[in-house]
Parts: sequence; structure tokens; C-alpha cells
Amino acid sequence: MNIPKPKYVLFILLALLFVIPDSAAQERFPGKTWSKAEKPEDLGYSTKKLEAAKKFAETLKTSAVVIVVDGIILYEWGEVEQRFMSHSTRKSLLSPLYGNYVKNGTIDLDKTMEELGIDDKPPLSDIEKKATIRDCIKARSGIYHTALYESAGMKALKPERHTVKPGTHWYYNNWDFNVLCTIFEQLTGKKIFEAMTEEIAIPIGMEDFTAENGWYVNGEESIHPAYPFAITARDFARFGLLMLRKGNWNGTQVIPREWVEESTRYHSDANLYGVDGYGYMWWVARDHNSFPHLPNVKLKEGTYSARGAGGHYVIIIPEHDMVFVHRVNTYLRGHQVSGADVGTLLQKIFDAKTISPVK
Repeated sequence: MNIPKPKYVLFILLALLFVIPDSAAQERFPGKTWSKAEKPEDLGYSTKKLEAAKKFAETLKTSAVVIVVDGIILYEWGEVEQRFMSHSTRKSLLSPLYGNYVKNGTIDLDKTMEELGIDDKPPLSDIEKKATIRDCIKARSGIYHTALYESAGMKALKPERHTVKPGTHWYYNNWDFNVLCTIFEQLTGKKIFEAMTEEIAIPIGMEDFTAENGWYVNGEESIHPAYPFAITARDFARFGLLMLRKGNWNGTQVIPREWVEESTRYHSDANLYGVDGYGYMWWVARDHNSFPHLPNVKLKEGTYSARGAGGHYVIIIPEHDMVFVHRVNTYLRGHQVSGADVGTLLQKIFDAKTISPVK
């Protein structure tokens, strides 16, 4: 009988290491409920330092925090099962809904408002009608018509109407974001909240969100309604993980990978808002820009976020394989958390990372 020489045995063992996947290295996803780390040290984080981060948050108006690392919950606190107002995070939830319809040709991003029959009251000018869906999804339409759900700050930064050509100027424009809902519903034949439920919430197993948790806001400013919704921190964490995994959920491509990559890369400077960059209804990190992605914390390119008034954040951080969700009960008057404080909190979480996970 021929006995393999030791060097050949070693070669075979090394080869098997590359062939047989390491289950610990495979991407994890929550099932019906979230899996949670038994202790943060299992994922390479200090319990003591995370507790210090939580204590800092308790000095703020923070209502809920969920931190996902490696597909499971590293740490969480607060009212993670409470539905809070979405505010402008609604825009980042609409963005991925476009992905499948752009891929299959139902939506052509280069169609103009004129070609789509889109107008408003008072009517759009001939130049404004030349803005494309792509211009709108980049917040570059140049259509500075009155819009629903605009804050005083948004109105203060808004250029005068008819002063900018489509595609030439970035401005965080609620007219663009609202008309994108109208366009989506017109071209797909689906109501936005039903689409959110059927195409995102159900496939990724959101525990709390249904179509009934969204509503339209109408008014005299425009015929294109806003579309806020109420969502829990734990469901937003699932959404963030879907994005972190490039639109894939446990082997199913819920959103086209190429759309996730295209929509979350840098397309515009966001200096007008004191932020680094903007994509397709996502705020995106941009190295060496005039402003940070978030004050008091270093977030490298590849990071991107959904954010809403009052301190609502869903931050996707590939560098740390992390999703960070921060919620505030803005139904209560005076409840808000500044971006600077959220940045300080996130830096404290980063500082809790140790050299390597405990095995």
C-alpha cells in the first residue's frame, strides 16, 4: 500500500481549506427574528465601551439604536419595535424600488417630464419639462416649483425658479423626490406603499412594516404628494443590511446589484447642505471633500446613509460590515438629535472595536 508522503498530505489539507467554505465567513441574515451576539466580544467589540456609548446616548433624545455587524445584532437599546416617523429617510427607501424597473426597461431614466406628461400647478415651463427622471433622482432637475413637505431650511436654500437649467445644479429638492413617486406609480401601475411591502418588506422579512404604515400628504403647493411612512428601527436595520449586501438577501437578488452600486456612489457635491456627497436619493461619503459625511466621526468612501429630520439615520458602513440605525421620537415636540451628536455616538461605537473577535 502506498502511503502519501507528509508533504503531499499537507498539500491536500491546504487545498481543502480553499475548497470547503468556512461557515463562519459566510454572510449571515436574520430569520423570522434577529439573531443577536451573546456578547459583543464575539464580534470583536468591547461590552464596556458599548455601554459607555449607550450612556452617552441616554443624555440625548435618542429613542432607539440598532447596530448590526456581520449580519447579526451586535448591540441595541431603546424602543426598537416602535414605529417612528420616517421623515426624509422615505427617499432612500424609494430609490431601490426603481432598480428592478430600470433593469427590465419599464422605467427609462432618460425620459423627460414632457415625454412622461408630467406637469404641475402652476404649470412647468418648456425648459423645466426637459428635466429627466435621472435629473430628478440625482436632485438636479432645476425645477424649483413649490413642493410639499419642505422645511423652512429647504426653502431658504432653494434657488429662484427658472434660474437653473436641468442637470446643472444640485439642490436637495422635495419637488424632485415627490415627483419620483408620481412617476414610479404611473410607469409601474403600483402604489408606492404596496410596492414597498411586496418588493422589499416581505422578501427581507420585515417584522412590522405593512402598506398601511404609509400615507400621502397632499396640499396646494403641488399636485405631487409626499409619501411619509412609519417604520421601526429593527425593520430599518433589515433594509440597511439588504443594501450592505448589495441587494442580495440570503441568496435572492431583491434589488439589482448594479443598481445598488450606481445609486449609492458619488454623483454630486452636497456642500450646499454641509455634507460631502449625494447619489440617487442617498447621502454618500466622499473623501477629501469640504465637509464630512457626519461630524465627529471618520466615515470612508463606500459609506452611505439615509437620513431624516430630527436625527433619523440608517448608515451603511462596509468598512466595518456594519449597519447603524438611530431613531428619535419626533412625534414629541422638541425631540431631536443633532448630526454632530449622532457622529459622536457612532465614533464611540467604532472606538469599542477590539483587535479581533473572541473565538
